[in-house]
Amino acid sequence: MAHPAIGSGICGFLDWLWHRDDTPCDLVDLGKAKISYPEAHGSTPPMASPISIALLAPDIIAHNRLWDLAQPLQAAERLRYRELWGQLLSENAPLRVLNGDKLASAPISFFDEMLMSLVTEHWQKVARIIGTAMGDEMDDGIIQSDDTFLATRLGALARDGKLEIRGGSARDIHVSEVRLPAAR
Repeated sequence: MAHPAIGSGICGFLDWLWHRDDTPCDLVDLGKAKISYPEAHGSTPPMASPISIALLAPDIIAHNRLWDLAQPLQAAERLRYRELWGQLLSENAPLRVLNGDKLASAPISFFDEMLMSLVTEHWQKVARIIGTAMGDEMDDGIIQSDDTFLATRLGALARDGKLEIRGGSARDIHVSEVRLPAAR
């Protein structure tokens, strides 16, 4: 299991741990891991910390023998994680996001301001808006959303009249375009 402090997998980890009760488990702290790539993947880049276990192909996991880094999850840490997830579940918010280094509940509109800051008065592909938004997130080394969710939020902003859309659904990210509403 990947350490939950890396990437967006923390909620999946917390929910998984919540359902395991007190069953023992081991963790691999990817924050301390350095990944190398076999020569079959082209030129060998310098070793680097992975962003997320979800972004590592199985052959890369095997090549680096990440399972050798597994350490037992201590009872106090397990309890802290379970208490955090219990609190977040009780808040019943639609999103969980990282706020600094803390996981927090957030409204469905959490990414709307960021998305709107990227929309201009000129037509732009939805893919460009989403790519820029996700790239900006990557500057922090954390992926908090995916393209489907952000496209859905752009569609909601269009339905609310906050932006205009053409070319179909915002989920058709390579076809559809958005812009700020034209002055009337």
